Amino acid sequence: MTETNETIHRGNLLFRLALATRHWRQVLDTEIQGSGLTDATWRPLLHLHLLGDGTRQKDLAESLGIKGPSIVRLLDTLLDKGLLRRQEDVSDRRAKLLFLTGDGKLLVNRIQEKVMTLENALFSSFDDGEISRMAEFIERLEANICQAQSSVKP
Repeated sequence: MTETNETIHRGNLLFRLALATRHWRQVLDTEIQGSGLTDATWRPLLHLHLLGDGTRQKDLAESLGIKGPSIVRLLDTLLDKGLLRRQEDVSDRRAKLLFLTGDGKLLVNRIQEKVMTLENALFSSFDDGEISRMAEFIERLEANICQAQSSVKP
């Protein structure tokens, strides 16, 4: 590894990863805005799809990094648009379960198509082995971050 690469690796790799993530979201936001959705509305739909129907409202909020009151307002907007429905959890009446509606599922499918098109373009210069190794590295990094988070929580 050259000195320059070592400096990048040790000094600011996570910063650069965060910047790349931010730029990715900006590109995706621009593409998805054509569907009439903002980052605040398409992300919860996509997260709910990935987490699965019947996800608790608080779990979706945690996945999105959003606090309770903010998620309620956001979900109310999506409910009003007919993209999801909310129901009580019979095992815990305080908890609310979330489900995508038919329209919500159709919209998520359109979003996923746009995501796949953009991802294919972004990864076109990587071979399958590089993509596989990148996925492994990210998975390990996420595990290390989760471990670090649990060690600093009060």
